[in-house]
Amino acid sequence: MAKEEDATHAADARRLPGVERNLTVSPIDMRQARFATAMRGFDRREVTAFLEEAATDYESALRENDRLRQEIVRLEAALNQFRELEGSLKSTLMSTQKVADDMRENAVQESGRIVSEAEGRAELMTLQAQMRLEGIQREIDSLRLKRREAETSIEATISTLHSTLDFVREQERREREGHLLPLRPQVVHTA
Repeated sequence: MAKEEDATHAADARRLPGVERNLTVSPIDMRQARFATAMRGFDRREVTAFLEEAATDYESALRENDRLRQEIVRLEAALNQFRELEGSLKSTLMSTQKVADDMRENAVQESGRIVSEAEGRAELMTLQAQMRLEGIQREIDSLRLKRREAETSIEATISTLHSTLDFVREQERREREGHLLPLRPQVVHTA
């Protein structure tokens, strides 16, 4: 009955994946196994050939199992590297996104500052231009006033010269007519 329980447990262990079994029989044990002869027993050559074939298959299965375990270790190491790389990439992506957001925010702030400065300069230039325009307008008004004054002065000079010319002509005409009397006031004698 104990052999039946061991066989049942061994069968259950083979069916359950991931269950580690501590195997007590090795391929060498299978090759070196010797059984006592009994009456009406099995053919020794067939049993030996079967055990040899089972040992060879068992040995291949153990090698394949070791190879698969090594492959699992290698794949788990690669998976861990990829997970680390993924974490690094996520971190880099987040850092890059933060840098991009910071750059965008700085660019917006810088553009706002530049626009504010440009508006301030434009306003200052407009005020300066307005002041210059007002100064030029005052200068134009001053020049117009001086021109009017000059025109009035010239007109007065022309009028004075015209009066003087008329006076001189009148004197010349009187001299030709002989009526020229010294520019003394005429004394009227009353008798």
